[in-house]
Formats: sequence, C-alpha cells, structure tokens
Amino acid sequence: MKVLQAYRFALDPTPRQERALASHVGARRFAFNWGLALVKERLEARARGEDVEVPWSLPALRREWNRQKHVVAPWWRENSKEAYSSGLDGLARALQNWSKSRKGERKGRRVGFPRFRKKGRGRESVRFTTGAIRVDGKSHVVLPRIGRVKTHEPTTALLRHIQAGTARILSATVSREGGRWFVSFTCEVERQPGRPRFPDKVVGVDAGVRHLAVLSTAEVWPNPRAQEKALKKIARWNRALARRERGSRGWQEALRQLQLAYARAAHIRRDAIHKLTHYLATTFGVVVVETLNVAGMLKNRRLARVLADAALAEISRQLQYKCAWYGSRLVEAPAFYPSSKRCSRCGAVKGHVPLGERTFRCEACGLVMDRDENAARNLAALAAAVAGSGPETLNARGRDVRPAPWQAVPEEAGSRRQRIAG
Repeated sequence: MKVLQAYRFALDPTPRQERALASHVGARRFAFNWGLALVKERLEARARGEDVEVPWSLPALRREWNRQKHVVAPWWRENSKEAYSSGLDGLARALQNWSKSRKGERKGRRVGFPRFRKKGRGRESVRFTTGAIRVDGKSHVVLPRIGRVKTHEPTTALLRHIQAGTARILSATVSREGGRWFVSFTCEVERQPGRPRFPDKVVGVDAGVRHLAVLSTAEVWPNPRAQEKALKKIARWNRALARRERGSRGWQEALRQLQLAYARAAHIRRDAIHKLTHYLATTFGVVVVETLNVAGMLKNRRLARVLADAALAEISRQLQYKCAWYGSRLVEAPAFYPSSKRCSRCGAVKGHVPLGERTFRCEACGLVMDRDENAARNLAALAAAVAGSGPETLNARGRDVRPAPWQAVPEEAGSRRQRIAG
C-alpha cells in the first residue's frame, strides 16, 4: 500500500549554509507579509467602492508577486523561488481557513484573520517542492540553492527505500527549533501490509495525566511530564531574558537556552508517545481508545498545563495511521461512553466518580480496582460491540443528536448494553 510518510533529520550546516537557511526563512516571512499587506490594501480599496481584484488564492498571489518582485524585492534572486512560494502558500491557506471558519465550513474554534509574521516569533520554516531535493549518501542531503548539507544522524532509513524504488520524495521542509536546523522529507512510500504480533488480542487504552496510558492488560506507561520537570529551568531563563538588553549577546544566549529547554521537553514527550503507539499498533490486533474533547478539557485552568503536557490527542492521531501501517484495527469509543463509571465485572454504572477518587469500588459486585485499569478493561470490552463495523464506532456520526444513554444489564457482560427508550 502507498502511504505518505515523513522522515526527519537534524542538520549540521556550515556557517555559510546556516546563513543561507536563515535567509530562506526570512524570504518566506517577507513574501507572507508582503502578500498580507497587499490583500489588506485591496480589501480597503474595495470597501471604498473601487473595483479591484483581491488576490485570495495561491495562483493569484503568485501572479501579483511575479509582477512586483523586481520592485519590492530586487534581491529576490539570492534565494530559491520556493522560499517566496512557500510564504505565499502559507498566506493562501490562512486566508482560506479564515474564510471557511467565518462561514461555518471549518471545524474547531473560530480562526482569526492572518497577522504579520515577526522575526523570531512562531515557527521558522521553509518548504521546497521543486529543484534539487535528494538524499546524498548516508549522512548528507541536498537542498535547492543551499547545496549539500551534512546531517547529525544517518539517513539510511530513507535511503534504503529510495534505492529499492519504494519511496519518492515529494517535498522537503527545513525548520529551526531550539537553535537547531531540521529537514523533514515528505515521501510517498510503498509499504508492505503489516501484521501485529497478537492479531487476535484486544487492548483497551485509558490515556490520562497521572499515567500516560494504562492498558487493559494491567500495563502502565509512565507519563514523562517533560515540561513540568523543565519549568524551573524555563522560569530561570525567562527571568534572564527579561533582565538583559534585547538584542545583546547575553540576551541571545538566554533566548537560545530557553528555546533548548522547550525543545528538549517536546522531544521527550514525542519520544514517549511514539514508543507507546508503536507498541500498541505492532502488538495487538484491536486497539480501543477514548474519544476525548481535549479542547474542552483545556478550559479547566487548574488542569490545562498538565493536560497540554500529556498531549492526549496526539496518541489518537498517531494510532490512526500506525494501526493502518501495521495491520491492526483502531476502535474509538463514543464520546459519552462511561468507561470510568462502569464496573468492568458486572456492568453497573455509577452516577458520579470524582477525579480525586483513584480506586473504583462497585457497590453491586464488590469489585475494587484501580480507576484507570477498570476504564481500560471497559474499553477493551467495547470492541465486541463494534466487531465487524470497521473503523466506524458507536456514536452519532452523521446525525444531529447525541447518543442515547446506555443502561447496564447486571446479568450480562459489561460489553453488552441496551439503550434507554426515549
């Protein structure tokens, strides 16, 4: 099967190459800001009653750029044309997202109108889709106008696929994180259908803050709490940044250390989640997870920081493509499924279980079990109810109603339920 897969490598550029990479990132930011200023100018002219064209799409923005680039950016030849195209593409996507959000055609919270990019603020990246883009040997890559750049790590993972003819590079995105440069190759890869180690086994996964995940097999994956452990260092470098003169050498060093602290926390978090999802997708035939309203949970100010540090939505996102890669099946529990309130032995449902209550006690059958393990077992039992339904789950997809509540049947297993009439 053909899939889109990204391969990310840390770069080790020379000082000249580092200046060239920074120049390309700046060129992308310049094109974005120029296009946004043009769009605002045309919108204001149209509001005054003038008949002008507003360049809203990428082709329209490119046409305007090609007409004016010799005047507004006479130095444009110093960088690859892809740098400017990358900035205009980002602007076109931002305008489209704002327009769709305003019309109610885009899911999620309301998207604001694009704002001008500032140097050193936000993600610094540039995307190449044409030109010399390839992996050159086991420790070098080639980028347009940048040339041959050394990597900190071997590129054999991608090189083997390219040499075997099972991968094709579509684009390369260069980004700067924590003072270091990375390149990410988006490739079309031909993967052989995988098969998990235990294709007949079902596992329920209860993701949370106390533990990264608790499985129905009683396995516990610890939460690294990467950002929480780095808070002291982050606070110290934030104070140093505030005390030093902006733009000075000491200020730049404090900024670099602050970026490194955030980057290290992100890398630790990403590593833990990748290890968990890889283990689940390659070990079990069916993986059952909860459908979490993470955006709503983040509104709780007391829990927002630890919830964001756990990155619960990322677990589900990674499982969606890894299960397809390795031949397992992902089942998402309904949004209102009471996994934490239901007894995994008799199926009785409690009315309310406080967050501070870490041990589940069933008054009906006397079961005493860890709260998270009980929820994971309920999720595993749910797989029997959706057997044969493919990726679809027991929820109200395609309808304008909430799922009807479930009523536990004491004499039946916890995975079999009946709906309350009305």
